[in-house]
Amino acid sequence: MLRLTNLKLPLEHAPDALPAAICARLGIAREALRAFTVFRRGYDARNRGAIMLIYTLEIEVADEAGLLARHANTRDLQIAPDTRYHPVTPANRRPEHRPIVIGFGPCGIFAALILAEAGTAPIVLERGKAVRERTQDTWDLWRQRHLHEESNVQFGEGGAGTFSDGKLHSNIHDARHYDRKVLREFVDAGAPEEILYVSKPHIGTFRLVGMVEKLRARITALGGEIRFGQRVDDLMIETGAQDARRVRGVRLANGETLRSDHVVLALGHSARDTFTMLHARGVYIEPKPFSIGFRIEHPQSLIDRARFGPQAGHPILGAADYHLVHHGDRGRSVYSFCMCPGGTVVAATSETGRVVTNGMSQYSRNERNANAALVCEITPADYAVYGEGPLAGVALQRHWETHAFQLGGGDFTAPAQRVEDFLAGRATKALGDVTPSYKPGVRLTDLSSALPDYAIAAIRNTIPMFARQIRGYALPDAILTGVETRTSSPIRIRRDAANLQSLNTHGLYPAGEGAGYAGGILSAAVDGIKVAEAVTMALRPAGA
Repeated sequence: MLRLTNLKLPLEHAPDALPAAICARLGIAREALRAFTVFRRGYDARNRGAIMLIYTLEIEVADEAGLLARHANTRDLQIAPDTRYHPVTPANRRPEHRPIVIGFGPCGIFAALILAEAGTAPIVLERGKAVRERTQDTWDLWRQRHLHEESNVQFGEGGAGTFSDGKLHSNIHDARHYDRKVLREFVDAGAPEEILYVSKPHIGTFRLVGMVEKLRARITALGGEIRFGQRVDDLMIETGAQDARRVRGVRLANGETLRSDHVVLALGHSARDTFTMLHARGVYIEPKPFSIGFRIEHPQSLIDRARFGPQAGHPILGAADYHLVHHGDRGRSVYSFCMCPGGTVVAATSETGRVVTNGMSQYSRNERNANAALVCEITPADYAVYGEGPLAGVALQRHWETHAFQLGGGDFTAPAQRVEDFLAGRATKALGDVTPSYKPGVRLTDLSSALPDYAIAAIRNTIPMFARQIRGYALPDAILTGVETRTSSPIRIRRDAANLQSLNTHGLYPAGEGAGYAGGILSAAVDGIKVAEAVTMALRPAGA
């Protein structure tokens, strides 16, 4: 099998154009091309009047060695890498003390799946509810302003990614092609086949619900056990000679203890009480940078025209997205994050008395507005005024989320402002042509006090810069809704690069977004696979 890259065809090419283009590119007769499959399909929209599709293909030819020799000087034709998943170890017998996975978001799901495939019968402890019950609880906040603190956008089966755009692309280095394992499992669980080859795959919230249930069923069929409504309140840690620390199990909120020598921390970025517990138990934690800002909404049609010109609305292109970055004069970068084409802004708090925003899209991406986080980078040096120690970033988040709650009127309504008024530093009195999508609703105000002064200044300076890249980005009636504070975890639970265990607590495996090692569905799932493999290696008998 060979891989051919960078094959370009017009957006409107005929269905049978691909084989002819392959043969022309390689200089072979049609009968020499035995088979081909599309491995990746992207597009080049730099010329908006003539958008090109860019294909990566896996092909079978009659004379593979001869073809490679004739094209030895090009990088566009190579032997195709093996992207199948190969477990690092054969199935193990079930250990006496089964491994525990804390959290059942993308990281926890794939950690549990790999551990179950290895025969270790993992126990998954998820503080929230099963995904369909959790969905109902989430709607209670969006429709009735009633927050369930253990079952919401942040907590429950599927993790925070369940209520998102369902993006499945990442910039992680993935030499072992774990991402293909994740995507294949998603397809087997009901995701559309196209996620295996489109350049920016996504699923959407409603499809994710059913997929998560099928993955859960697969894990339990392999011997895993998933327990919902099981919050871990403490770790059982044994200290031995020379102060060596080893995890020996967990204690649940209901007082039950579970014995285990291998505990995977597949936490989300909002597991603040668990972060506090880990810090109190002496697990090594350090603060890490993250970003804060607002959600910005534009008409999706504006973004489509700016990105695709006359070809806006083409079914292959779908709703347009964007990713923008501006490096400010004073060293603070502002960038777009988690862009949701044709989506909505959602309430994403997990704590009473606080307002947090996030974005969500369905698979169709056919809502009127586009939304994205517009956020400013901050560093641990910025946290000092909010507290001491590695959890100061959490204190910063809580401070501004509480302030947003108050600006919104104290009932989970979010503060919002027209872009024109934000740039001018005046309160918004009435909406224009863009209707905010945030539920349970917005209160028009002045967002100048909604974030630290440096963040407000950086975002104000950036909006006109982004308008140079996307015509209409500074649309006067575009809407800013606050606040976006949970772009990533404010901490990192440091682990050994070789065995992926905590630096100072043997048998504890920090993983995924909450531990500071991922940022999105795909990267979190991939990290879950890596950590599960590390656990299975640790469970192998000596000399095996």
